[in-house]
Amino acid sequence: MRAFAIDKYKGTLSETNVPEPTLGEHDVLVKVLAAGVNQLDEKIREGEFKTILPYETPLVLGHDVAGTVISVGSQVRGFKVGDTVYARPRDFRIGTFAERIAIDEADVALAPTTITIAEAASSPMVALTAWQALVVRANIQPGQKVLIHAGAGGVGSITIQLAKHLGAYVATTASAKNADFVRELGADEVIDYRNQDFEKELSGYDLVLDSLGGENLEKSLRILRPGGKAIGISGPPDPAFAAKAGLNVVFRLAVTALSAKIRKQAKKLGVSYEFLFMDASGEQLRKIAKLIDNDVLNPVVGKTFEFDQAPQALEALAKGGARGKVVILGA
Repeated sequence: MRAFAIDKYKGTLSETNVPEPTLGEHDVLVKVLAAGVNQLDEKIREGEFKTILPYETPLVLGHDVAGTVISVGSQVRGFKVGDTVYARPRDFRIGTFAERIAIDEADVALAPTTITIAEAASSPMVALTAWQALVVRANIQPGQKVLIHAGAGGVGSITIQLAKHLGAYVATTASAKNADFVRELGADEVIDYRNQDFEKELSGYDLVLDSLGGENLEKSLRILRPGGKAIGISGPPDPAFAAKAGLNVVFRLAVTALSAKIRKQAKKLGVSYEFLFMDASGEQLRKIAKLIDNDVLNPVVGKTFEFDQAPQALEALAKGGARGKVVILGA
């Protein structure tokens, strides 16, 4: 079976032949019609997450998929051959940059019916991230104030829409050329990150979703109201994540140390910091599909590439600057 994999960390993504997927009794076998490309793919390739996601190489990348069910395991009851589905396969079962993939049915949902297959493939990881940040972690209520960094990107573009649906006042950072675009998505206030300092422009926010880390995250803490929360999706990981991931004592201590500085800063300011590494969830994807089909959420696909161009797709993502998601069309 054709697939695109790395044979070592920091190695190039290249085409290879891999064995056909093994279908477990609770799995669905999906013919990949399109695969979303995510920052997590690039971070794994670079080895940034090998402490918390110790993958063995060669490794087929890819965390988003939309496609057709071509076989089901003996215990599968929720899907049948011919169903069009979308999913974010759980960690250690990734590999959507391939012709086919076996996915636990708990991670799968019927795809939205009102969008293209590329748009469906673009959605799982970013939409789950938005859902888990705004609904599960923050429980955003009408009238609360939310800052979403990098609003024109894959995560930002869908999170703005979900935050507005939940009734929040939404600020976002974006380039001047993308200001009108993010306003169309629902942003109430746009900060031009090249010419404005969001820390000087904003205050009293209930939540910040940070995808950049570093100094940007530190500044984000200072625009929160007392009791407010910053959620980081680029890190650093926190002790709660280390415990949930079941890391051994050595790794748990190392992860705790990584976030010690930012957690100390947050505590001093009377706010909190959490690291979000989203969970696969077919149940949440079913709710998201309804929002998409009801025209509440509209996935944004910035660029598409043919299957043979998977390395170029990952390179385009790494360069940044594109609106929405990068998607690879199936073989």
